Amino acid sequence: MREKGSSSWLVILMDLKDTRYSKDSWKTTLLLAYQSLGVVYGDLSISPLYVYKSTFAEDIHHSETNEEIYGVLSFVFWTLTLVPLFKYVFVVLRADDNGEGGTFALYSLICRHAKVSLLPNRQVADESVSTYKFEHRPDRKNSSRVRMLLERHKSLHTALLILVLLGTCMVIGDGLLTPAISVFSAVSGLELSMSKDHHQYAVIPITCFILVCLFALQHYGTHRVGFVFAPVVLAWLLCISALGLYNIFHWNPQVYQALSPYYMFKFLKKTKKGGWMSLGGILLCITGSEAMFADLGHFSYAAIQIAFTFLVYPALILAYMGQAAYLSKHHDTSYHISYYVSVPEGVRWPVLVVAILASVVGSQAIISGTFSIINQSQSLGCFPRVKVVHTSDKIHGQIYIPEINWMLMILCIAVTIGFRDTKHMGNASGLAVMAVMLVTTCLTSLVIILCWHKPPIVALCFLLFFGSIELLYFSASLIKFLEGAWLPILLALFLVTIMFVWHYATVKKYEYDLHNKVSLEWLLALGPTLGITRVPGIGLVFTDLTSGIPANFSRFVTNLPAFHRILVFVCIKSVPVPFVPPAERYLVGRVGPATLRSYRCIVRYGYRDVHQDVDSFETELVNRLVDFIKYDSYRANAIVNIEDDGSHSGGSSTESRLTVIGTTAFCGNPAFEMEESVQPTSVSIGYPTVESVTDIIEMEPVPTGGVERRVRFALDTESEAGAGTEGDAQMREELEDLFAAQQAGTAFILGHTHVRAKQGSSMWKKLAINIGYNFLRRNCRGADVALKVPPASLLEVGMVYVV
Repeated sequence: MREKGSSSWLVILMDLKDTRYSKDSWKTTLLLAYQSLGVVYGDLSISPLYVYKSTFAEDIHHSETNEEIYGVLSFVFWTLTLVPLFKYVFVVLRADDNGEGGTFALYSLICRHAKVSLLPNRQVADESVSTYKFEHRPDRKNSSRVRMLLERHKSLHTALLILVLLGTCMVIGDGLLTPAISVFSAVSGLELSMSKDHHQYAVIPITCFILVCLFALQHYGTHRVGFVFAPVVLAWLLCISALGLYNIFHWNPQVYQALSPYYMFKFLKKTKKGGWMSLGGILLCITGSEAMFADLGHFSYAAIQIAFTFLVYPALILAYMGQAAYLSKHHDTSYHISYYVSVPEGVRWPVLVVAILASVVGSQAIISGTFSIINQSQSLGCFPRVKVVHTSDKIHGQIYIPEINWMLMILCIAVTIGFRDTKHMGNASGLAVMAVMLVTTCLTSLVIILCWHKPPIVALCFLLFFGSIELLYFSASLIKFLEGAWLPILLALFLVTIMFVWHYATVKKYEYDLHNKVSLEWLLALGPTLGITRVPGIGLVFTDLTSGIPANFSRFVTNLPAFHRILVFVCIKSVPVPFVPPAERYLVGRVGPATLRSYRCIVRYGYRDVHQDVDSFETELVNRLVDFIKYDSYRANAIVNIEDDGSHSGGSSTESRLTVIGTTAFCGNPAFEMEESVQPTSVSIGYPTVESVTDIIEMEPVPTGGVERRVRFALDTESEAGAGTEGDAQMREELEDLFAAQQAGTAFILGHTHVRAKQGSSMWKKLAINIGYNFLRRNCRGADVALKVPPASLLEVGMVYVV
């Protein structure tokens, strides 16, 4: 039920998937299936602790006829079978984005197959990224109609984004509720070993103490103890399986008959409204199912399928059957129905210890997942900037966000103290669970039509079948609004408002930059009149624009007519893919003639990519500029024959083409041929990527009928000696200037902006921009902190945006 980050113990995980081990090898698959237990199934495996207790909290009561307990068991069995097994294992897991899963993966797939993205600065070059994987299949007539309908109406784009943000906010809400209900339910086993007067004063403090320790240790990362996650969950699953088998054979071997759907109808017929309301507790049995999809990127489809089908699913069914078998013979328990009453007294303490450890593992996974999804939201411009700390140099994606961590801890303890029982916590958690699943069902239906090109009737059947089941459970949770379900709703509304206001203002700022950018001709014409001075060093001007001169730099130059000897306009942008290969990350081009020593560098990241720190980024950027200068020198000395199969709009005369610069150093004379269907990574003659891009699209849909061209580079052997000597001299001079500027130091030029709504704007826009966005901007991390810019190298340019 959550989007998770990389758990710390997966040190060798990516090596297993990418190196000498074959992903299809059964040994590798079994090892991945074992390791997935600690990451994917921690939350799902501890649900037996509180499902029956939440179900029988108030709405229904356990009677001598056993109709209630048998009906609940039947509901639990079929819910576990239909939702996690059929929906996720057989359908949703196949809707992966380059092996990645989760809400953003589905949204990314939809945005690539239909022009519904609201992200700015899109480029044709983005489609040539190898992870883009856009397949031009022949659309079915009805599928094409659905896509055209989505693309035609801008309101549907906004509605789709809000749906994704709502699912994201419910995931964050789950990160708040899961640790509270998991640890509280595990610790509540103490009530059987203490008097009623004592345990109520012990359970809450112990739960809060464990939660404080859990959140306080987050900044260390969990890579040191993460290797025990899988053994703990495996021990817990074997424990509940053994206890389930013991209770079945010892108390009621005939309990298997309750798996029949007949008992569900019999249950609803007897309990009526109370039975419907009790579904809010039954749905907790699938808490954590979303993790199978969210963590798909760390494992494989086969590994998650094997782990759930052959271990987790049978263990959970045996656990629930064992509890039902025990309760069917015990109708006069002095305590509320609890998991621990079915545990034999001799092993109760060991089971309690294992349960607490399993609850901590499940809580740790959801906390890491909350950090991960907030980082993804931030990278897509949908969340205020926060400080992201990488807790491990070896494990990709192991992050810690201080502000979010302490907020989650405070809210988690407040929920524990405020609710004090699993009933209210279960109501709140259940609503968040079903909201995320409904969002996943809706997005998967669109993927079936747009990406898989199936008939809309197939998607409609999927939506109606699983959507009706989830709506039934959602309605049972929603009816308990005053009994705890208000919390995730209130939290989701608050977070959706923050995220949408931030995204709206970000897009408006980009539009302002786009309409107020200046041309290079203006800057070149301005130089002689102002007497612009070039100072030693490298100036990195950060902007969201992919072409033109940003307004903040033009303002800077007109007020202080000087800039650095080497000038680089840097655009750090997000691409709707999970990750961008390092060899395809940098797009580099010239801004003006070579003598101006000005360049443009577009750095592309996916929504799961980890951004580089400033030191490595600065070094990497200089290396890419060196490669580009060498490549451009050879290209200038070559005869370029471009055979266009159709007309195309050429680039600006003052801005050269942008070239994908890989990570392999340039060496040797380029002699290669690139056909129209070849990906940039397929060219590797010492210089791996040579895709040239002339069509830069700013806030416009990407044209479907892209220009197909063949590019051939060949050296003119007759003029090679003369031209090469002159070209080599210019190249050496340019490289010497670059290295000298690097030694002089680097300055980071960022805009310090204040945004306000223009006159005549609606009240809602003024409220969102003037109050909401500016409050968030003043109280979140600045761009310099997000980019980890050293204060001594920072130069901020004040700008007022009237949007």
